Amino acid sequence: MEMKVKDNSPPNSAARRGRPRSDSARRAILRAARELIEENGPTALTMEGIAARAGVGKPTIYRWWPDRHSVAMAALMESESAVSSTGSNSRSPMEALQRQLRKVVSLFATSMGRNVTTMIASADHDSELSKAFRNHFVLARREEGRSLLLQAIDRGEIRPDANVEIVLDMIYGALFFRLLMGHAALDDTLVKQLLEEALRGLRRRQQRPSK
Repeated sequence: MEMKVKDNSPPNSAARRGRPRSDSARRAILRAARELIEENGPTALTMEGIAARAGVGKPTIYRWWPDRHSVAMAALMESESAVSSTGSNSRSPMEALQRQLRKVVSLFATSMGRNVTTMIASADHDSELSKAFRNHFVLARREEGRSLLLQAIDRGEIRPDANVEIVLDMIYGALFFRLLMGHAALDDTLVKQLLEEALRGLRRRQQRPSK
């Protein structure tokens, strides 16, 4: 007689764990969003269109993002890693800060970057896109900048009494204001001038030799 093996696993344990999210599906969704934005512009981006292009169902997209704006922001942030930085290793924190700012400029100079900028500029302040841009992009870059400025203080490159918060607002405020307003060029020249002006008042004061 065939013996039955008792199944001691909790009922519906697999269902409770849920299916693991597919990295390949996520990549396909972000790729589809980038392609649709570049082909048809940001206003034509829809969850239905993304799902059809990526070959997934809409519920799959909603596992990661609440709306099309969030998908667009995620696609932009993933594109950032593909933008080549200016140099690999930095000899100082301030050089690393300049490289970070130039990378942001390069990202928004791409077709994807320009299209997402249009979406951000036309979105409500409290929209998911605006929140994602502030929290996951602007504030993240600002925190990186804070770390670099504190390293520069520790290494004696800038004054220990520098107001780090104000310096961060000066640098990133000017950069993203120009990005969203579009009143002047967002380029490497801006990055260079921003840091030159900031460093003018930040460099450690040299003590005069006593007479």
